Amino acid sequence: MSDKSMKKEGASRLNRNLTLLHHGAVVTLDMSTPAGQRGKFRSTFIGYLPKNYVLVQYPESSKLGNFSQYIVEGLGVTVRGLIEGHEGAVVAFVSNVKQTIQIPSRIIVLEFPREVSLQNLRSSMRIETYIKANIKIKDENWATVISDISVSGCQLMINNGEKLTFADDSPIDIVIEDFQGLTNIKLKAEVCNSRVQSDGVMLGVKFDESSKLEVTKLLQQAVMLPG
Repeated sequence: MSDKSMKKEGASRLNRNLTLLHHGAVVTLDMSTPAGQRGKFRSTFIGYLPKNYVLVQYPESSKLGNFSQYIVEGLGVTVRGLIEGHEGAVVAFVSNVKQTIQIPSRIIVLEFPREVSLQNLRSSMRIETYIKANIKIKDENWATVISDISVSGCQLMINNGEKLTFADDSPIDIVIEDFQGLTNIKLKAEVCNSRVQSDGVMLGVKFDESSKLEVTKLLQQAVMLPG
């Protein structure tokens, strides 16, 4: 295949993936300032003009707080949105702020991305989260926080969990009482690794196959979690 044909195929795939995001779709904007401060905010996908720009709604000012001062030309933005009709799939791309518009409404103009990926939540995609949960190990209940999650497993932070004693492969039950409208989510898992930190114990766990459906629901909500 010639270079020209490869570029044409790449552009075609880029546009094809971007068209999976419908006008009005809810997206998450993950932004990083030059100083390393991160913000994650919910927005709405408006549309795009191929090779020129992508338009998204300016997040609510009440949610942005002081972060609004950083939304200027050149700010790096990762955009993610769930795809309608494709359970467990996410469109994602990296761009930079081109400009902001005040009229007819507050809009962020993003540079047209060079690549738009289609990520399957059923693969190895890992998402940073802050999900409060309870876990049961050897008939003991502990409060924990899920710090990141993928379809295969997650990281659990247990404050004051230094007294916990268990071996790798120990079975655990994870219960999430309420998260983004999901209630009473129960997951079965087993411990893969653990390490003691200054403020508690970090566990790496692997989900049981029987929990995959519930995990996918959780991932879909985690993708759209605003800052």
